[in-house]
This record gives sequence, C-alpha cells and structure tokens, in this order.
Amino acid sequence: MTQTPDTIVHLLRHGEVHNPEGVLYGRRDGFHLSDLGRQMAEKVADSIQDRDIVHLRSSPLERAQETGRPLATARGLDIVTDPRVIESTNVFEGERFAGGENALRNPRTWRYLWNPFKPSWGEPYKQVVARMMAAVHDAREAAAGHEAVVVSHQLPIWITRLHVEDRSFVHDPRRRQCTLCSLTSLHFTGDRLTRVSYSEPAGDLIPVKDKKAPFSAGDAPEDKRP
Repeated sequence: MTQTPDTIVHLLRHGEVHNPEGVLYGRRDGFHLSDLGRQMAEKVADSIQDRDIVHLRSSPLERAQETGRPLATARGLDIVTDPRVIESTNVFEGERFAGGENALRNPRTWRYLWNPFKPSWGEPYKQVVARMMAAVHDAREAAAGHEAVVVSHQLPIWITRLHVEDRSFVHDPRRRQCTLCSLTSLHFTGDRLTRVSYSEPAGDLIPVKDKKAPFSAGDAPEDKRP
C-alpha cells in the first residue's frame, strides 16, 4: 500500500500593520498593512511560491487578507476566508500601548489580570485552540498530500503551537516565537502531527528594534518536535 505523502499546514502571521497611534487593534476593522508590511507579504510569497501549496485560507481581518494576497496571486489560488483563525478577543482592544502610554499601568485595568491561565483579560486559550485546530485540520484535509497556508495572528498561532507541543499556555508575550510574516509549520503524516518547524522568510525586513527581542529574526531554533 502506498503511503500518502506528508501534508504541511503553514501558519503564517500577517505583516507589519500601519498603526501610528500604537493601538491594540485586535479584531477592529480598518487596520491595514504598512508599506513595510506589504513588502513582507511579497517577500514571503517570493520565498514559498514554488512550494507545493494548493490551499490558502485567511482570517477575515484586512491585515491577514492583504498578507495572503501576493501568495494567492503567485499560486493562482482563491483565499478561503475563515473566521476561526481570527485574532483573539481582548478587553484592552482600542487601548494605547505606545508613545509612552501603557494601558496596563492604569489601576482600572488591573481587575482583568487576575487569572493568566484562562486568561481573564480575553478569549480563553482552550477556545482559541479549539477553533484554530479545527481550521488546521480542515486545511490539512483540503491539501492532503500537499501543503496549505493559513494566515492568522500572533496570539492564536503561538497558543496553537504551545498546544501541539504540550506546553503551558502561560507565557511572556515578549518571548513568543512568532515574528511578523513568520511561518509556524505543522507537518502531518496522515492525520497525525509529527513535527513543528519555524522559519522567518521576511526576517531581514523586521525593524532593528524588533530584532532585539528574544526569538526574533536570525535567532530561531530550526524546529521543535511535539
């Protein structure tokens, strides 16, 4: 019996967003890729367009759709819009976290920080995993024997990775290994996840200030096994 070739589902984080006010935009409409973000999206498309990608789905938010568009054009694919891979909800959505402002310093927000395990400030991590993994398996089935790309957001991608690697959901957001336009790739044999790999095809475009963060461009382990 001939074994079905491995299927890979790549979780692609969107590119840099135009956000001069430093707002936590969350699920808000109207936040598009910056000029640099569009360059990142083009760089990713150029880097992976020759791979065996036969299926592409994306969060409905503008920044994700715009990130997937160059790859869709290069591969001749339609973008399947999937609300299950949207950004997580967060009570701090709309608050400012730049320009010397940080909403977490305001005592009125502290009541939301009591439970980092759930978390108490936003969508439960288990709920994020459930919707993301459902979308991942649908993408895997749609691309069986080939590769699929799912364009999503940092938190849902990182929580999904913590889940498949059987790690705690509690983490420091500054240490997420999920930079702009990075690929967190889930390798399947049949329906069994056998490997997780990570790459940063647009890593050379990440601003210098962001490169100083842990697990940024050029400082990522090649892969982790679940």
